[in-house]
Amino acid sequence: MKKILIANRGEIALRVMRTARDMGIKTVAVYSDADRNAPHVRFADEAVHIGASPSAKSYLDMDKILQAAKDTGADGIHPGYGFLSENADFSQKVTDAGLTFIGPRPHAIRIMGSKLAAKEAVKDYDIPMVPGIEEAITDVELAREIADRIGYPILIKASAGGGGKGMRVVQNSKELPEQMERAISEAVSAFGDGSVFIEKYVTSPRHIEVQVLADTHGNCVHLFERECSVQRRHQKVVEEAPSVVLTEKLRKEMGEAAVKCAEACDYIGAGTVEFLLDGDKNFYFLEMNTRLQVEHPVTELISGVDLVEQQIKVARGEKLAFTQDDLHITGHALELRIYAEDPLDNFLPSVGTLTTYETPTGKNIRLDDGYEEGMEIPIFYDPMLAKLITYGKDRNAALQAMRDALKQYKVEGIATTIPFGKFVFNHEAFISGDFDTHFVKNYYSPEELKAEQEVEKKIAAAVALRLYLESREELKVAETEGTNWGNAGRF
Repeated sequence: MKKILIANRGEIALRVMRTARDMGIKTVAVYSDADRNAPHVRFADEAVHIGASPSAKSYLDMDKILQAAKDTGADGIHPGYGFLSENADFSQKVTDAGLTFIGPRPHAIRIMGSKLAAKEAVKDYDIPMVPGIEEAITDVELAREIADRIGYPILIKASAGGGGKGMRVVQNSKELPEQMERAISEAVSAFGDGSVFIEKYVTSPRHIEVQVLADTHGNCVHLFERECSVQRRHQKVVEEAPSVVLTEKLRKEMGEAAVKCAEACDYIGAGTVEFLLDGDKNFYFLEMNTRLQVEHPVTELISGVDLVEQQIKVARGEKLAFTQDDLHITGHALELRIYAEDPLDNFLPSVGTLTTYETPTGKNIRLDDGYEEGMEIPIFYDPMLAKLITYGKDRNAALQAMRDALKQYKVEGIATTIPFGKFVFNHEAFISGDFDTHFVKNYYSPEELKAEQEVEKKIAAAVALRLYLESREELKVAETEGTNWGNAGRF
């Protein structure tokens, strides 16, 4: 494989390109009108314009991307995450065009792309499941019967869903009809598929996911877990590896279960198996993401494995160069997703110009981003600007590195989740590790964040005043009697 096209944009496109360049592989960028001057376009060896700014007319247009690959002589296509990364039809089209899709085979994407099909695929592997039904329904009365049987609260979920869309928590029978209708409507709007299913709602769960990696020679390993419990609107904001609550025994059990899930669908490449962990440390299969995850850097830092490099090697037909026994956890890593969202206004997207964009640097700080000062934040795509990742010999060291990095990060012109990140990493619940997926609901409020910012402003003002007074004292020169220069007031 001498040249690959990255069918994506922003930070993930740059991240893939950097590893490809290190491997001596040339890269091709694709870009829309909105991304004409984006960093990933300049970084690539070649760049091809594929259409207007809306993703449906550019990054989701399979034919344009395939034509760009053919025109530039690319051998393979890396989809990144989002867009076409979990589209089985795209994977098939890439293969049919004689190119290498750097990801799983189409059948694995299809199976794991449907939550119901995924449950069916892994049910014979003795993997714990959340109580519920394993078939799609639309009938409210049938839903009521099922809910009465498994007990409230329940969770209605879109079969083809993700990112919290088509997901509704129902506390009692009275709420069921309205929430059912909303879930189906959201599912149709987001995925073109109104199929929903019902399962028991696990109260106070932690969201734990396990990274897996499989080659074409029958080898499959896991690279331990990531904790992804700090979320807003069922979407992750903070991730870390390893989790503070897993014992070695539980880590081994969850890792083995994740490998079984991969084997259940003949998985190839890098993927992630997601679990819910309840308060009694029981874990349940949730779903499998058949792509590289946004939060993959924390796994790379604690394992020492470049996951993009492994994706490319597996796609080239190479065997994994290591076994499960070769893999070990070293240190701790944290990640904050920097979104162009306003945490003081219900995390609503914020668009505008990056009038100031100063990024942190230093030991144990990694920043994956795709923007520069002066750039516009487009309304057409996911609002994530960057991922800030820190590493330490232990969790406390990683936390301190994160706090130091956030102090350096300066963004003006738009609102971001940086203040929210500061709130999380300084909150006692997060520091202690005693939190779950309800962290935002239980601890965060815009008023609390505003109060913290006011305290920070007062401290900053006090420090500035003290420095000013001290510098003024240092600049004073005492008058010396009998000196004409001093008496003349020339100082």
